[in-house]
Amino acid sequence: MKTVAFFDTKSYDKESFLKLQDENINIRFFENKLNADTVSMAACCDAVCAFVNDSIDKKVIDELERFGVGLVAMRCAGYNNVDIKYARGRVKIARVPAYSPYAIAEHAMGMILMLNRKLHRAYIRTRDHNFSLEGLTGFDLNGKKVGIIGTGKIGMAFAKVCEGFGMDIIGYDPYPSKDFIGKYVDLDELLSNSDIISLHCPLTKENRYIINTDTISKIKKGAFIINTSRGHLIDTEALINGLKSGNIGAAGLDVYEEETALFFEDYSDEIIHDDTLSTLISMPNVIVTSHQAFLTKEALNGIAKTTMQNLKDYFDGEKLENEVII
Repeated sequence: MKTVAFFDTKSYDKESFLKLQDENINIRFFENKLNADTVSMAACCDAVCAFVNDSIDKKVIDELERFGVGLVAMRCAGYNNVDIKYARGRVKIARVPAYSPYAIAEHAMGMILMLNRKLHRAYIRTRDHNFSLEGLTGFDLNGKKVGIIGTGKIGMAFAKVCEGFGMDIIGYDPYPSKDFIGKYVDLDELLSNSDIISLHCPLTKENRYIINTDTISKIKKGAFIINTSRGHLIDTEALINGLKSGNIGAAGLDVYEEETALFFEDYSDEIIHDDTLSTLISMPNVIVTSHQAFLTKEALNGIAKTTMQNLKDYFDGEKLENEVII
């Protein structure tokens, strides 16, 4: 029997994976994130399963290789937290390229609706028996222009959601798709013409801080920015300055560039020492969710199914269809 160490696991991870557990694979669940301090937990294991905020750097890869761990199965699509080049020839890396693009697309639209119609503020008011509508005016999404940065499966699913609201859809992607239902434009045109900008691209060296002081200066005044992809796509300090100046009308953030030590954990009884995040959360035109966009039953099932297949293929010596190779 093969043993796999699952890191950074929560109750919903255990539930979805135990439903699909293979009799030849022994799963050891750990709540700890995988990093240089916790990698020793993978000793005597044949593979590890990691998530978005685990750190698979050179030190971790060296230790995994020393333990004889041959596979890191990422239970997510992104792998920017893995030193892929260093892992080559040492440890195989597999991922889940697609699970439920609708989960993330729908979450993005949910954030837009909440920010636009101030539903979060209205909810708090009515709980306090305040039924005033002052300050809650929004705008019709119908006829507004939405700019989608990244038109892969999630971006295209989001485009279809926007189409249902009667929005004018434009997109930017270095690798255009013939299936995209909107019109492709260059980045500057997207920034200057969009009422809402939604990020749906993987994090790469080329697009790190694609939203920065310079690009924010080109954004149509009052536009919304939505990010359900990766935190480092946005320079947070530049975003805050844009919000303070009014150049950015609102922001919906499911990810944050310094989220690793905070997201997925309960700190409700503690003081958060991240002043930048505290500033964002305090703003009435900002909504922060803690990397929640993927969290639907369908997505969890898809993640578990593909991850278990990746593990089975590796242990059976079959071709690893979802191996990350660069």
